[in-house]
Formats: sequence, C-alpha cells, structure tokens
Amino acid sequence: MSRKVPAHSKKLDDVVIETDKGKEFTVGEIKHSNRVVKSKTPKQDLSWYVKWTASMFILASMSIRGVDGLQHYDLILSLIGVSGWMWVGFLWKDRALILLNGVGIVLFLNTLIRTLVA
Repeated sequence: MSRKVPAHSKKLDDVVIETDKGKEFTVGEIKHSNRVVKSKTPKQDLSWYVKWTASMFILASMSIRGVDGLQHYDLILSLIGVSGWMWVGFLWKDRALILLNGVGIVLFLNTLIRTLVA
C-alpha cells in the first residue's frame, strides 16, 4: 500500500535514510541541508549522454590544441563539442548555453572554412 505525502509535510522529516556509504540522514535533514548537495541537472536522460559526449570532444580538442599539424582536428573536435552543448542548451531551454555555444559554432566554422580555403 502506498500513499502520497506532500514534500513540505512534516510527517517524513523524522524518517531515517541510509546512504550507500553507510551514513544516515533524516528526510528533514536532507530537505533543509546546505551540506547535502543535490544535483539540479537531469541524470540518465538524452541530455545527460549528449553533455558528457560533447564534454569528451571538447577535452580531446583541448588536449591537442598546441600540437603542430593537428589544428584541423582541434577545430573539428571543438565544433562537435560545442554543437553537442548547444543541443543540450535546447533540451534544457537554457538561453545562456544556446548563446555561448551558438557563437562558438559560428567562430569555429569561420576558422575552419578560412583554413580550408587558404
């Protein structure tokens, strides 16, 4: 049998929850705590996979940024990474991510086209 209890209800505040590491917290302590960090971003959905994949592309591009002869790979990896993060911005409806990565796409595309034409 289950029943719904509103999140602001005091009935659950004394219920003890044990974490995977063996620590015990009450529900009230978790709800009102500044030391228990709760993630604000979604987990295990499409945006989670896209953001981590895009981040790996950006890290790969940064790792080869200063290597002579690999500038085209750097631009391509960076372009894929910021495109992925722009997609995440659309999924999250986050205008800052859309703006930042939209400008990044334009700049990386401009540089890539200039290096291919020259």
